[in-house]
Amino acid sequence: MTYGMLSFGTALGMPARLDDVVADYTDDVERIREYGYRTIHRAAEDTGVTDLALLAAERALATAELPAGEVDFLIFAPTDVPEYLYWDPAASLQHRLGATRAQALLLNQACTAGLAGLDILAGSFATHPEYTTALLITGNRTCEAYWNRLNTQSMLFSDGAAAVVLRRDHPRLRWRASESVSDGRYSDFYLLETGGTTRPFTPAVAGEDQPVARDAWDIMEFFDYDDEAFGAFVELINTRALEVVTRACARIGATPASLSHVIASHDNIRSATSLAATLGVPVSATNLEIGLDTGHLGSADQLFSLAHLVAAGTVNAGDLVALVGLGRGMHWACAVVEA
Repeated sequence: MTYGMLSFGTALGMPARLDDVVADYTDDVERIREYGYRTIHRAAEDTGVTDLALLAAERALATAELPAGEVDFLIFAPTDVPEYLYWDPAASLQHRLGATRAQALLLNQACTAGLAGLDILAGSFATHPEYTTALLITGNRTCEAYWNRLNTQSMLFSDGAAAVVLRRDHPRLRWRASESVSDGRYSDFYLLETGGTTRPFTPAVAGEDQPVARDAWDIMEFFDYDDEAFGAFVELINTRALEVVTRACARIGATPASLSHVIASHDNIRSATSLAATLGVPVSATNLEIGLDTGHLGSADQLFSLAHLVAAGTVNAGDLVALVGLGRGMHWACAVVEA
C-alpha cells in the first residue's frame, strides 16, 4: 500500500509585522523580538478555523481539478478551540465542501495532529481498498480570549490552514513511514481550567476573571523554577524528536543523514537551530525561514511549509523529507515522505 500527495492548498490571516503589533500583546518586547519572527498572521474576528480550513481545502481540490464529491476520506486536524463546543468541525467541513460521500474524522492531538493524520490515512487506505482519494486539512485559529498569541509560549501563533489531496498509488510525494511517541507526565502543561466537566462555565464562573490557558510560567512552576530540571526537559524535547525521526527513517532502511529536508514546527530561531543540530542536518535544509515569515500555524506548519517548498521547486524527485512535530500531551511525531 502506498499513497502520495497530489496537490496542496493554503490560507492565511492578514499579515502583520511583528514590530508593529508586539507592544499590543506584551510589555516584554525585547524577549519576543529575540525569537526571530518577522511576521504573524491574524484572521478577522468573524473568521473561524473552519473558514480558513474550507478555503485551503477548496484550493487544494481546485489545483487537483477534483470535485469534492470524489473524496473518500476527510480528516480535519485543528489545533485550537473551534468555533463551538459540543460540535464536530470535521463534519461541518464535509458538508460545506460538498464531500457528501466522504468519511469525516476529527483529530485533536494539538500540533502533531496533521502528522497523526498521515499515519491514520496509511491504515485507512490499507483497510479500505475502495478508498482512492483523501483530503487532510490542518489549521489553527488562535482564540485570543484564552491565549495570548505572542506571550503564552515561546512560539508566536498565527492563523492559517493547509490542506493536501492524497491519492492511492500516486507516485509523487509518497508517504513512506510514520512514528510517534507520547509522554503523559506533561499532559497538564496546556489546559484551560474552566469550561470542562471538572469546572463548567456557569453564571457564577462568568462573573470571575476571564479564564486563560496555562502559559510558560506554569511550566516553570512544574519544575519548581529549577533551571537544571527545565534544561533537561528542553533537551528531552530534541532527543525525543531525534528518536521518532530515526525510527521512521529506519522503517525504510534510511537514516537522518539520508534526509534532504527536515520540515518541523514553525518554532523560534533558537529552538529550530537546536533541533537541526540534534538531528545532524544543516539549518538550510529546514523550514526555519518560512516559519519566521509566517508564525506558528499549529498543526498546519508542516503541510504549509511543504507546500511552499514544493511550489518553489526546492523539493526534487527522490528527496527524502521528514515532517516532524511536537504537540501538547506531550507528543512527538514524524512522517517520512519521498518526493
